Formats: sequence, C-alpha cells, structure tokens
Amino acid sequence: MRNVKLLAALIACLFLLSGCVDQSGGGSQQSSGQTEQARIVATSVATCEILDKLGIDDVVGVPETQSYAIPERYQEATSIGSPMAPDMEIVKSLSPTIILTPNSLEGELKPKYDNIETESYFLDLKSVDGMYQSILDIGEMFGKQEEAQQLFQEFEDFKAEYAGRTEGDAPKVLILMGLPGSYVVATESSYVGSLVKLAGGINVYGDGDGQDFLNVNTEDMVEKEPDIILRTSHAMPEQVKIMFAEEFETNDIWKHFSAVQNGKVYDLDNEKFGMSATFRYQEALEELQPILYES
Repeated sequence: MRNVKLLAALIACLFLLSGCVDQSGGGSQQSSGQTEQARIVATSVATCEILDKLGIDDVVGVPETQSYAIPERYQEATSIGSPMAPDMEIVKSLSPTIILTPNSLEGELKPKYDNIETESYFLDLKSVDGMYQSILDIGEMFGKQEEAQQLFQEFEDFKAEYAGRTEGDAPKVLILMGLPGSYVVATESSYVGSLVKLAGGINVYGDGDGQDFLNVNTEDMVEKEPDIILRTSHAMPEQVKIMFAEEFETNDIWKHFSAVQNGKVYDLDNEKFGMSATFRYQEALEELQPILYES
C-alpha cells in the first residue's frame, strides 16, 4: 500500500502543478499538455487476467507460462521469464512505468524493482476479498474505476447469494498443499484456505497466525480431528496426486483419521484451488459446497 500512496501523492502533485489530470483510462496520465503512456509489466497470469477484465491495454511484459493461458489482449507482450524470478534485465529493457506482482513475492522482488528504480504495486491474491481490493486499487490507478466497481459489485452479489445456501453444521477441514515429494498445511491465510472459509468450512489450523502454509507433523494433524481432508497442488498436479495416493496408502497414521475412515478425502483441481486468487473462484466455491455439506 505504501507504493500506492506514493503514486497517489505524485498524481496529486501533478494536479496542483498543472490543474489537470487525465482520468480517461487506458493507463495514460496527462500533465501540462503532455501525456505519459503507461507501460505495465505484469509478472503473473492472475495479474494479467485482472488487467484484461479491466480493459487495460498498456501491458508490455508478461510472465512465461506453460500451464496457463495469457489473455489474447497481451499475446504480443514480451515474456519476462518466470513469475517467481522475472529476468530483471528484460524487465528493465522494457522501461516500465510500473510493475504489478502478487504480494506473496514482495519480500523477494521489491528490492529488485527498487534497484532498477521502477514503481511497483503488489496485489493481494491470497484471498478473493484481497483480489477485489486490489482490483479497486488498480482501477483507481489507471482510470478504470467504473469497471473495477462493476467487478467488485458482481463479487459482493455472488458472495451474498452463496452465503444464503449454507445449511448445517460447519465441518472441520484439513487442507494439504502438495509438490512432488512434499506437502504443507494450508491455513485460512492462503488462497485455498480463504475459499474454504467463504464456503463455511472451519480450518483446523485457523489463520496460522498470518502464515499461508505450515509445516506440521501428521501426529499433530490427527489430533485436530478434521471431518474432511482436501488435497491440492502448487504445480505438477498429476505427480502430486500420485504422491498423495502413495502417502495415504503407505503411511499407517492416515488410517487413524476419521476423514479417511469415512471416505472424506478429496483431490481438488489446482487450476481452481491453487496459490493465487483468480476469477475461477465461483467455480471453486460451487465445487466446495457439496463436498462440505453433502447430505
């Protein structure tokens, strides 16, 4: 948010100096008769999807991805490499006016952005609510307030309607996030955890004191007595699914979980239940409801 305040202060100064700020959208700002065209680098697919939904064209850099599709609007933009570790030489060569990145990577990437003296904004994609607050912020930055407000209202309407469907006692849920060879517990502070919370489930590890994921031994997990176990993956979903199946088959402790005994273990689609909030959250919540509240 500090970066947003700095940007807002700069715009305010320009307004006082020139008496004119262009709010026409598209990412352009006008001052003293001169127009500076926005040049946006978006380092994640989720960020690209948000910009596309807002109708923002001025994207010059996008992440390299083999698992997800970049919106058609940005097919001609330059690839900047991995979302986790963008190639800063390429980023710098694009002369961006701002870099947009999920805030889960702020600690690692902000010093690199500062090093090339480029403004940055970090989106909160750890929850659906956070995503929509970021949409409002970006709409304000690029003159797309009306579009952002419309998207936000659609979310509020869906959330109210969805909440009215929940009936029965809230189940206790254990969420496992896997990579080939390992897994961690996802708390309410993670995106998938926020979906379970929206769906009315109770995360057995709560919000993890603000931590998205926890390393927890299975002895502690079984003491939490979850009613339901959800499994998803950060990447390589087919390999992770095989890993989970082997883990639950060969590690005897899982037989002591009532969720396992009652057949309440579910593998989720990581395209809907991944690391970052996306516009597929409605599909995800529709899938969660019968899992959490099936009769």
